[in-house]
Amino acid sequence: MAGTDQQKFRSGLLAAVGAYVLWGLLPLYFLALVPAGAFEIVAWRILFSLVFCAVLITATRSWGRFLAIARQPRLVLLMGLAGALIYVNWQTYILGTLSGQVVETSLGYFINPIVTVLLGVVVLRERLRVLQWVAIGVSAAAVVVLTVGYGAVPWISLILAASFGLYGLVKKYVGPSIDAVSGLSLETAWLTPVAVVQLMVVSQLSGLTFGDGALHTTLLVLTGVATAIPLLLFASATRRLPLVYVGFIQFIAPILQFAIGVFVLHEPMPPERWFGFGIVWLAVAILIADMARAGRGARSEPLGPVS
Repeated sequence: MAGTDQQKFRSGLLAAVGAYVLWGLLPLYFLALVPAGAFEIVAWRILFSLVFCAVLITATRSWGRFLAIARQPRLVLLMGLAGALIYVNWQTYILGTLSGQVVETSLGYFINPIVTVLLGVVVLRERLRVLQWVAIGVSAAAVVVLTVGYGAVPWISLILAASFGLYGLVKKYVGPSIDAVSGLSLETAWLTPVAVVQLMVVSQLSGLTFGDGALHTTLLVLTGVATAIPLLLFASATRRLPLVYVGFIQFIAPILQFAIGVFVLHEPMPPERWFGFGIVWLAVAILIADMARAGRGARSEPLGPVS
């Protein structure tokens, strides 16, 4: 591997690890925003993400590129669909976090890659390898076990996995036509009316917490930064790393979320829950083995200029 390629690989690896570590630590950040409720947090997250993206576009003098994208109705509508999906994901995730179900949110991101593989079959008519089918079957068994153990379907996990899987499908369809900042800008622009309505409703029902102390207000403002920075790191990583590496690293986030739920927040983990998660981790291990096998040829070749 040439020196330039090694440097790109290392910077991409650091960016990917940084993105998923930050995503994995998000439960602690959102819990620090209490007494703000989930609907207020999501609303501010949308608005301040849009503000932060506007600042980034201005700082990088990218308004020309952004406006060129905004003049393409197909891309704008697709970003509206992506915005609706990420809204469902954000709202579900924060509701789960604030209601003491961080472990269940982590389950959603453990099974998300498997849902993504399944969407490839259903929507894109892709053909799966044997191990991918096995991983899907094992993960389905895990959901059944967890449902029986809980006495209820793990809806938070399933909604998170489905919404983020569909969001990724939209982004895959758009491809390189939209950069990360422009994409997030359009998504949050679509969601701005929703955020405004949410803030109006919250202000009438329970009152807004924004302005209740300098630290609390600062943390709410920084939700925009906390949203955009991991996304930008991820975009940088995907330009520099083969996707097989990104596929391995993505499990850092749910592992951290699970650890926070169990060891920091002390959420209950009865035996049936451990058993269900064990089956999920088996499915993940099968998927990782398949990814490693499929990526062996890519890893044996020079990385080349990844851009």
